[in-house]
Amino acid sequence: QVQLVESGGGLVQTGGSLRLSCSASGRSFSSYAMGWFRQAPGKEREFVAAIRSGGSAGYADSVRGRFTISRDNAKNTVYLQMNSLKPEDTAVYHCGARLRGNLDVVQSYDYWGQGTQVTVSS
Repeated sequence: QVQLVESGGGLVQTGGSLRLSCSASGRSFSSYAMGWFRQAPGKEREFVAAIRSGGSAGYADSVRGRFTISRDNAKNTVYLQMNSLKPEDTAVYHCGARLRGNLDVVQSYDYWGQGTQVTVSS
């Protein structure tokens, strides 16, 4: 089993930045691809960014150029650096881990964290 815990969310003004962290427990963290998804009230969880064990990354069009995902396998941690934040980025951000499947598909992920709230004010 893998337990994921997100942190780093908060309230920020438009144009500001936040850095989210996801700390993982359990073995074989480096074997998992890791992803960030977000969910606004009344909406489905949507893909934000993902990173493979080898370091290659992908992003949703809405965040490409503004967000950067990274991982530190030695620390069992994945990060999401969010810059130039917009009100539409407001959501609960969840970290997920998967062994196989499409990186941008919610159902591909085997484990999820509880989420951290990001609120961007105008």
